[in-house]
Amino acid sequence: VEPPGGAVAEDLPGISMTDTSPATAAGTQPVFQVQRVYLKDASLEMPAAPMIFLESEGPKVDVQLEVTDAAVMDALHEVVVRVTVTAKIKDKVLFLVEGKQGGIFEMRNIPAEQKPAILGIVCPGIVYPYLRANIADRISRTGLPPIHLSEINFEAFYQQRMAALAQQATGQPPLAAQVASGNGAASA
Repeated sequence: VEPPGGAVAEDLPGISMTDTSPATAAGTQPVFQVQRVYLKDASLEMPAAPMIFLESEGPKVDVQLEVTDAAVMDALHEVVVRVTVTAKIKDKVLFLVEGKQGGIFEMRNIPAEQKPAILGIVCPGIVYPYLRANIADRISRTGLPPIHLSEINFEAFYQQRMAALAQQATGQPPLAAQVASGNGAASA
């Protein structure tokens, strides 16, 4: 499965894309394979239409990003990237679009200490380009100019989330792990 705009390649020590033929899978070779990428949920709201189209002021855009993962079965994991884009003109919502793009990933014989980074960095990097395309498509169908979400550095996003969890564990107030921007460009 290749995301729009080309394949995403991430290098982690000791992990490689591996043939999962019975002869190889029976061994102890690490296996990381994309099983499926799918649109889990998408919604678009334009509560102030059609009157909002008469406004001449440009919208302010807020982008929120969330990454979750869950075990599906023994060696299968689901990673979901959720993006919510809210565009407002003054105090009125121009549009609100939300999308959840999921991926199912097979992971076998991968050291336990490496799995969180794979699920938090590599897998979202594979899923996110599909979500970007789906969000841009939804917005362009409103008749408004599309908003193209920026690339996300999922390694930095993952490190930020880990730092926030560490702060929570020590009783300190958590850092905000959200992505926000005024021009439609998300950055982590």
